[in-house]
Amino acid sequence: MNVFYEEDGGFKVAHVMSDIVTSLQVESVSGKRSKIKSNQVLLKFESVLGEFMPAAEKLAADIDADFLWEVCGTSEFGCEQLALDYFGHAPSPIEAAAAAIKLHAAPMYFYKRGKGRYQAAPADNLKAALASIERKKREAEQMAAWVTQLKSGEMPEEMRPHLSMLLYKPDRNTLLVKAAEAAVAETQMPLPKLLFNAGAWTDKANAPHDYHLGKFLADYFPRGVDYQGAIDASAPDHLPLANVTAFSIDDATTTEIDDAFSICHEPDGGVEIGIHIAAPALFFERDSALEKLAANRLSTVYFPGQKITMLPTAAVELATLAEGRTCPAISFYARFASDSFDLVSTRSAIEQVVIQRNLRIDALEKYFHDESAAAGVVDGEYGEELILLHKLAKKLGLRRGKNEAEQDKLDFNFEVSAGRVSITPRKRGSPIDTVVSEFMIFANSEWGKLLADNNVAAIYRAQQNQKTRMTTEVLPHEGLGVAQYAWSSSPLRRYVDLVNQRQLIALLRSEPPPFAKRAPELNEIVRKFDVTYDAYAEFQRELERYWCFRFLEQEGIREFDGTLIRDELVRARWLPLVVKLDKNPALPGKTPVKVVVGDIDYWAITGQFSLAPQAGDEAV
Repeated sequence: MNVFYEEDGGFKVAHVMSDIVTSLQVESVSGKRSKIKSNQVLLKFESVLGEFMPAAEKLAADIDADFLWEVCGTSEFGCEQLALDYFGHAPSPIEAAAAAIKLHAAPMYFYKRGKGRYQAAPADNLKAALASIERKKREAEQMAAWVTQLKSGEMPEEMRPHLSMLLYKPDRNTLLVKAAEAAVAETQMPLPKLLFNAGAWTDKANAPHDYHLGKFLADYFPRGVDYQGAIDASAPDHLPLANVTAFSIDDATTTEIDDAFSICHEPDGGVEIGIHIAAPALFFERDSALEKLAANRLSTVYFPGQKITMLPTAAVELATLAEGRTCPAISFYARFASDSFDLVSTRSAIEQVVIQRNLRIDALEKYFHDESAAAGVVDGEYGEELILLHKLAKKLGLRRGKNEAEQDKLDFNFEVSAGRVSITPRKRGSPIDTVVSEFMIFANSEWGKLLADNNVAAIYRAQQNQKTRMTTEVLPHEGLGVAQYAWSSSPLRRYVDLVNQRQLIALLRSEPPPFAKRAPELNEIVRKFDVTYDAYAEFQRELERYWCFRFLEQEGIREFDGTLIRDELVRARWLPLVVKLDKNPALPGKTPVKVVVGDIDYWAITGQFSLAPQAGDEAV
């Protein structure tokens, strides 16, 4: 005797070896023996075991599920009962098995109610299920067409409006994303490159750059970079006018002019230096939309050729220290003794300051440089003032124990125009750098001390054991050699500085500070700023690396000089670029090497680099 039974969601047949009522020992066509429960058996038959299932399945394929559904009625029924009605006679085991196979294979038409028992699906349910099947069929056909287009280098028009979603925030419930991922799997090509080959970008030369920028914007500026709100800001009234005129020193492209200098010679030969900081905190309130924007962005984002300002342009224009204007400012004054240049006293004020001139570094470097500073004579605009500031700045550097080795390092200026890049090295520690950096360090340190001495909360930038972080605790910055360092000199560009400026204004006005000591909100600002500022800096480094690669290609540079850092890492000598060689050269660190440029992948911002043959190497 043989049995037709249900197991693991399907039907099987086997020969019965033994039957103990509740279970059976059976042997399949392949000879495999197993034990099944008696209640799994639907039919018993005597025909040839190996021929039974093929015959039943062939017969089931000819049965029309729609016809069965129409004639079976609404009540529950057994598969043998339906086979009787369908075939018009007592069904043979093969006919009964065919009916069971058909019913089981059509779950949209027939709901299973027990062993061998079914019930017709309600008409509305069946209609919806069939519509779903048809929809899935159409979707599968559409996906297949999109995949074919992408593989053949053609961008489906339906995908163009959703390029950003596909690349940066893929919704995997959509057909577009499923099709794109299927094409990636079949071509083994990264999605950005696949879409590029299909013509997703009209500006092909800058497509990789636009891809990296788009990814950053999708992560940190998902609503776009343009500010749509009202500029709820206005200049403060009734501020005293400072009895000085000031000038600033900035890059040619700087619009957020945060700081300026003034010099006042005193009758006893001493001199008072004014450091005047733009005061956006006086233009809008802490609960304003502009404050919320600044608290969300946290910093201006810099990258080659562009920047995204923390505050909208209209707000920046209100508070920036532009020449020819009288600007509200928070001023820090330091009085130095004649001859010795020892610090005598400091004071701070909230006031208006006349900004006489915005000096630009590119023009200033032509006459204010190492040679003119060493000679003590600067033949140019504000020459005497710059010489004095430089002497005082060097004194301030010695006061904090400045590391002169910093002057051996290089900074690099990137200029991008019409898809071409120029990269200009600047030696760190130039007279201009010294003036600006020393006086900003001085003001930030002294204002941090002022806030700490008066028990007013502030955000400090601390460095201990070579780890730099933001904190609300008054901790030293070991790298700068100061006991405390509270960023306050760039409130147009960093939210931390704007927060500290509000605290400082409250202290100078003898008002309660906006942020209390150990305020949870202040700690949350610290946490968010650290994470966001690091992410912005990483993005800047990433695009600088991209433009370094573009520069190599643009200038046809196939080899460049570098210095081995360690293992396979090499630092280029005249570019801000570190690359990894294809193999370890087994040379000591600081060894000068020449690097051969291979293929560059702008989508991954990586490349293939190898060590050029050294003198004395044997030819292979």
